[in-house]
Amino acid sequence: MAHFIVSENCEACGDCALVCPVDCISQGSEKNSKGFDFFMIDPEICIDCGACVGVCPIEGAIESGH
Repeated sequence: MAHFIVSENCEACGDCALVCPVDCISQGSEKNSKGFDFFMIDPEICIDCGACVGVCPIEGAIESGH
């Protein structure tokens, strides 16, 4: 099952999108309560590799859908 980004925790650094091997991460069209243009993972494309988790500097911003 795909990973997902907890929009309220995301601080929009974009590190996750840079390392994604299948280009499934893109910037959302809305801001979260922190004022950041958070990122989103397309679950139809995500291969559940976990690369995004390894580079995200914000604990709890990316979670596994398992």
